Amino acid sequence: MRLTSLTTRSIATRLFLTAAALSSVVLLLASIFFTAYYRQETEKVFERRLDVYLRAIVADVSESGQDGRTGPGQLGDPQFELPGSGWYWQITRMDDAAHEIKASRSLFAKQLPKLSDLGVAAEAGGFRRGYAQGPDGRRLRIVERVIDVGDTGIYLVQVAASGEEVEEQIARFRFELTVAFAALAIALAIVAAFQVRFGLGPLRMLQRELVSIRRGERDRIAGEYPSEVAPLASELNLLISANRDILERARTQVGNLAHALKTPLSVIVNEADAAPSPLADKVGEQAHIMRDQISFYLDRARAAARGGALGTATQVQPCAEALLRTFTKIYSERGVTFSGDIPADLRFLGERQDLEEMIGNLLDNAGKWAESRVTISVAAQRESGNASRSTLTMTIDDDGPGLAPHLRAQATERGRRLDETKPGSGLGLSIVADLAAAYGGALQLDDSPSGGLRAQLRLPGF
Repeated sequence: MRLTSLTTRSIATRLFLTAAALSSVVLLLASIFFTAYYRQETEKVFERRLDVYLRAIVADVSESGQDGRTGPGQLGDPQFELPGSGWYWQITRMDDAAHEIKASRSLFAKQLPKLSDLGVAAEAGGFRRGYAQGPDGRRLRIVERVIDVGDTGIYLVQVAASGEEVEEQIARFRFELTVAFAALAIALAIVAAFQVRFGLGPLRMLQRELVSIRRGERDRIAGEYPSEVAPLASELNLLISANRDILERARTQVGNLAHALKTPLSVIVNEADAAPSPLADKVGEQAHIMRDQISFYLDRARAAARGGALGTATQVQPCAEALLRTFTKIYSERGVTFSGDIPADLRFLGERQDLEEMIGNLLDNAGKWAESRVTISVAAQRESGNASRSTLTMTIDDDGPGLAPHLRAQATERGRRLDETKPGSGLGLSIVADLAAAYGGALQLDDSPSGGLRAQLRLPGF
């Protein structure tokens, strides 16, 4: 389910998420590397600082030993003077039983542990380095060395410092690096979004061209496209041209078939009328039925061919208003008025003659049964997931006697007339239903709020 959700996302979303994920991984790895590098360099600086202090104390002890003194001179760092500062030095005489100790004021009468007692091996030059717990409970980095000052004595010189300062520097660096990388991540996300939008611009332009073709505003895809999209645009143009050619050939063949069948049927009807007899009457009757059926199915074939055409669209308002004026004149003697509420911006995705035939048949059927008024309203409902397409709902109401629910399905059957006193062939509603189905729509009959019959016609539009 999660994989399906990922594969159905838009290309722009997938590209953006991929760029964001890869950028995050790179920034995360970079932050880990830089933090580790900074820690290493900071600890090196810390070690060099301890070494400098140790060497200074060793030099001072050596010189003071010659002068009869055993204490270091001025180190220049006030932290050795502050009790509990975390920076300490200690000098321990090793060649007498008393083990005389001199220490910085920061130790405050406490002693540093000896690394030699903790099993830390000596390096070249007699240095020992390691970590140990200090007298104040803090973890200290200790550097020590044993020096021999001749007759003055042998001394263990130690310098220790808490790693808190180093950790504080690393924590501060990590925070600053996180802020900097977060700002960089936001900048990269903005750049990635712009890059994706700019890179997918040709596809959006191609989509707009296809929408224009579907609406009937263009007959082919125009414009220049990048080398990756240009072949797609060319193939779509060829597909549109092939579709039109196939539909045109289908219309031509349907027209040829109509002429080929209607002419012999006309001859049969004329011959039957010329020699009246029971047989001739029967032949004429069946010939008329055959001619009606041929006309019906040829109309359906034409409608199906037109329904598959690309780039055909019809404005609803002019077509419907022209029919309202026509039927107002036709039914003026009975006093039936025709009115409508049709927005000007609605279009039907199909041929004008098919729309006229569907609306005309519904208005004609409503006018036959209406007492005084017939109304038509048209509304559009946007399709979910495709804002450029919609479903047109045309509602025709009359104030006539209406139609019982169990008879509504029969009313759309071909040639079925529920009342022989009304003029017509019984094909009107069935033609509307078949034409609507050819375009992917539907016809539904229901009760009208005005008391008569309501016909709802649903068709594709925008």
